[in-house]
Amino acid sequence: MGRKRKYSAEFKARVAIEAIKEERTINEIASRYGIHPQLVRSWKREFLQNASKVFETKEETQRLKRELEKAYRKIGELEVERDFLSDVLKMA
Repeated sequence: MGRKRKYSAEFKARVAIEAIKEERTINEIASRYGIHPQLVRSWKREFLQNASKVFETKEETQRLKRELEKAYRKIGELEVERDFLSDVLKMA
C-alpha cells in the first residue's frame, strides 16, 4: 500500500493554476510533478470552486470574527455555570 503524502497549499495552487492555463495536458502536469493525474484534476476543481473566497469582503471577515468571539463568550458562560452546578451538587 502506498503512503499518503502531504502537499503544501502553495504547491497545490501552483499545480492547479498550471492546469487551469491548459498549456499542458493533465497527464503532462502530473508527470512533471510526479503526482497522479487525479490529484491535478481534484486540485484544479477545488481551486476553481474556492476562487470567489479571494474576493470576500473585509466586512464578511469582521462579521465572522464577531460571531466567533460571541461563541467563545457563550462557552465561557457555560463553563462557569457547569462549575457552579458541579460545586452545588458536591455540597448536596
